[in-house]
Amino acid sequence: MTEPPLTEVEIVEAERELGVPFPEEYRAYLREVSAGGALFRLERTGRGWWWAGNDEWRRELLAIPFPHPDSYAESDDDLMAREPQAEAFEDDAAYRTAWRAWADEADRFEDLKTAGAVVIQEHGCGFSTLLALTGSLAGTVWWDGRATCDRIVPLSLDHVAGARPVQFREWLDHGSWALLPPDWGPRLAPEPVVHR
Repeated sequence: MTEPPLTEVEIVEAERELGVPFPEEYRAYLREVSAGGALFRLERTGRGWWWAGNDEWRRELLAIPFPHPDSYAESDDDLMAREPQAEAFEDDAAYRTAWRAWADEADRFEDLKTAGAVVIQEHGCGFSTLLALTGSLAGTVWWDGRATCDRIVPLSLDHVAGARPVQFREWLDHGSWALLPPDWGPRLAPEPVVHR
C-alpha cells in the first residue's frame, strides 16, 4: 500500500520541527510520490513529525552532520584497543564496572556513526539503508551492515573507482542490493525502489 504524498506545507512543517532541511530529491519524493510507500513513512506522531521504523530517541542526533565512515576509523580502533580486560583488574567487580563504562562509551560512539541520518528501509538481519540528511553528505544513501561486519558503506554505482555514494534519486532507480560493494557477494541487477 502506498502512502499518499505530503503537501509542501507539511514538508516545510516537518523540516522546521525536526530542525533539518530535507535533500531536494527526498523532498520531491515526499511531495510527488509518497510519504512512505517502499520507504519508512514520514508521519505526524503524538510527539511530532518522525519516521516510522526509527527510534524516537534519535531525534537529538538528527542535526549532527552525518559522518563519512573514514572519519572515525582511527577513533574506532582506539576505542576497541581500550576495552578493559579482566586480567588487568584485582577483582571481578572492578572489571565489571570498568567494562560497563567502556560499553556505554562504545554504544554512544556507535550511535554517532549514524547521526544526521534516518533509516529509510530495513532489510532484515540487522541490515538497513540510511539516508543522510545533514552535513556534506546530505542526500546520499548508505548501507548499514554493522550487524555482521561492523561497517557502514556507501551504496555506489562504481565501487572500483572510489565508491561515490549515490544520491537518493539514483538509489530509487537501483535499490540497495544492486549498489553494494563487490565483497558483499555477486552483483545483483538493479531493482527500482519505486516503479514508474
